[in-house]
Order: sequence, then structure tokens, then C-alpha cells
Amino acid sequence: MTEHWSLSALFLSSFLAATLLPGGSEAVLFGVLKHSPQLYFPALGIATLGNTLGGMTSYLLGRLIPPKEPPKGLAFVRRYGSAALLFAWAPVVGDALCVAAGWLRLNPWWSASFMALGKLARYLAIAQLA
Repeated sequence: MTEHWSLSALFLSSFLAATLLPGGSEAVLFGVLKHSPQLYFPALGIATLGNTLGGMTSYLLGRLIPPKEPPKGLAFVRRYGSAALLFAWAPVVGDALCVAAGWLRLNPWWSASFMALGKLARYLAIAQLA
């Protein structure tokens, strides 16, 4: 597999894993880094970007939820604001946090920034294992 296709597959996997669809991009990142260690920094960037954009997709879905139907994770996000999205990488609850942030109409730039920081930290931990 060429480097281009490896990074493309990583982006797609990372994006889809951060939406409400099930999937795990950690194994794809691990595989890319095992096969092509020279892609360390590009792979981290691509995985973080894809996963953050996927999380922002959930954020946008949260903006579409009618005000009378509060999503799960609302209390945590209401308490900590955009900083709660540092945990957007967490399985199961991460999607709920992103949706809740959108529903609360938190600043999208701050939301994306905290989301990206948390997701990068998670990918750095995975990359250390490769």
C-alpha cells in the first residue's frame, strides 16, 4: 500500500470513528506506523484532523436537535464548557459530549480546539506503542 493510500485510509477511518458510526481508528494508526514509521508526524496529523472533523460532525448534529430534547452528557459539558471536549476521544461518551456541545451552541472554534487537543493526546499514546 502506498503512503498516500495509507494516509487516506487513516483519515477515513479516523473521521468515521468519531461520528456516531462504530469503528476504531487506533488500529489503523498503529498499522500505518508499524508499516511506515517515517509517516509518524503526517499520520498523527491526519488521524487528529480526521477524528476532529468527525467530532465536529457530531457537534453539528447536536445543533439540529430541538431545544426540548436535551442530549446525554449535557450536565458535564454545561459545567466545563468547551474544555469538556478534551474527553471527546473517549469511547461511548465522546460522541455524546460532542453532540451536547453542539446542542448548547458552544463556540465551535474553542470546541474544535479542545477536541483536537484531546484526540491528539490519545493518538500520541497509541503511536508510542507502535
